[in-house]
Amino acid sequence: MSATASPPRVRFAPSPTGSLHVGGARTALYNLLYARSQKGRFILRIEDTDVERSREELSGQILSAMEWLGLGFDEGPFYQSARDDIYRAAAVRLIAEGKAYRAFEPPDVLEVERKRAEAEGRPYRYSGAGREVAPEESDRRARAGERHVVRLAMPAEPIVVDDLIRGTVEFPSEAIDDFVLVRSDGHPLYHFCVCVDDVDMRITHVLRGDDHLANTPKHVALFRALGAPVPAFAHLGMILGTDRKKLSKRHGAAAVEEWRDQGILPEALVNYLALLGWSPGDDREILNRQEMELEFSLGRVGASPSVFDPEKLLWMNAQYMARMPGEQLLARATPWAPVGVPDGEAASRAIELHRTRARTLIELGRALSTYAADPTAYDADGMRKQVKADTAGHVARLIARWEQEPAWTVEALDQGLRETAEALQVGAGKLIHPTRLALTGITVGAPLFDVAEVLGRETALRRMRRFLEAIGGEGAAVSPRGGDSPAGGGGGPTAPSAGP
Repeated sequence: MSATASPPRVRFAPSPTGSLHVGGARTALYNLLYARSQKGRFILRIEDTDVERSREELSGQILSAMEWLGLGFDEGPFYQSARDDIYRAAAVRLIAEGKAYRAFEPPDVLEVERKRAEAEGRPYRYSGAGREVAPEESDRRARAGERHVVRLAMPAEPIVVDDLIRGTVEFPSEAIDDFVLVRSDGHPLYHFCVCVDDVDMRITHVLRGDDHLANTPKHVALFRALGAPVPAFAHLGMILGTDRKKLSKRHGAAAVEEWRDQGILPEALVNYLALLGWSPGDDREILNRQEMELEFSLGRVGASPSVFDPEKLLWMNAQYMARMPGEQLLARATPWAPVGVPDGEAASRAIELHRTRARTLIELGRALSTYAADPTAYDADGMRKQVKADTAGHVARLIARWEQEPAWTVEALDQGLRETAEALQVGAGKLIHPTRLALTGITVGAPLFDVAEVLGRETALRRMRRFLEAIGGEGAAVSPRGGDSPAGGGGGPTAPSAGP
């Protein structure tokens, strides 16, 4: 932006016919970043003129998703459904100025022309017959209630667009016929509403997906007909799935709310979307919002498609979780913890233990819940693999040893388990794996001794005794101070008893 140019005004204009797609979210983000980098204004407009497909609840979902992502707008939201008077007035003015006209052909006549063109192997173009109706006759027929549409009188010349991303794009005059602005029921159509709104809202730059590139000559012609400056256009490359086909549900989550529901941080998703087509000019991959707003430029936005890789997003989310202050991360993860999170120091220690081992808030929340409540079930596959005839006796011996540890530390617990394994003449794994099951109910996770230390002596030993009750056998009746009971059978249920 030059020193004398006015600050840009950009807009994001979703249609409430579905959830906010990641492609739409990136478009909104780029508009916002461009506005902030140029000290301009970001406007939100809801294009809900498609009465058959637009749904009010989807408008709410779009607004909610944008709020979650932190995509705040300066003006709006403006709803096209509340702006009919503006569109009707614009149509009347275009007709009066001879830049648009009424066309009275009934649909069946147009269908015959369309089928004739198809049979002759040529693209259908409206004949322009409505141009031949004199203005006075057109007014008379309209007053008489004769059904008609309103069409734009397209110029008989090529339309050239200097796209800020794609360069010069030329559209020949024969590529577009006199398209409909207003239907016969008086309902204004998409292209007309878009341009009238852009003029009314003084939009200077239109940043949108390249699937709209084919619409650009229609819009340029409309801006000129409306007597308004033509905005600068910048068409963004598509977002593809990992198979390099258009991103859709077959590639996994395609809507913003789906990623939110999978435990992705909004900061991570915004960071990832920003890099799908734009580069800060170096090899940085983690950028905060302030850095993006300061450094964003259309000159570094590429025209080529970008690939949305869910694995890369998960990696980036893990990076954000690893770097976030502990108290903030705990607050983010708490809603995802099935049975809550531990209290006090245990919560802080658990966060530090698991923050680099989880990729989503769901994974972190589940890990934190491990410390908040005793297991209510044990992993069935783990029970089959780890619980043998001698397991109960081994665990009972470890309980007896750990009860006597003067210092409940990682080092002491590690040493105690290994000395117990040596005394039993078994590998340490024969104790580690069933003990992990006893403490957490699962077979994988953070290092066992760290988990036991965070749980604390009382909780860890209580869970081990409950595990013995669940599997039966030697040690099932271990006293609080650790005496061995007579031997019994192995196996048993996969759920702990209801005892304390």
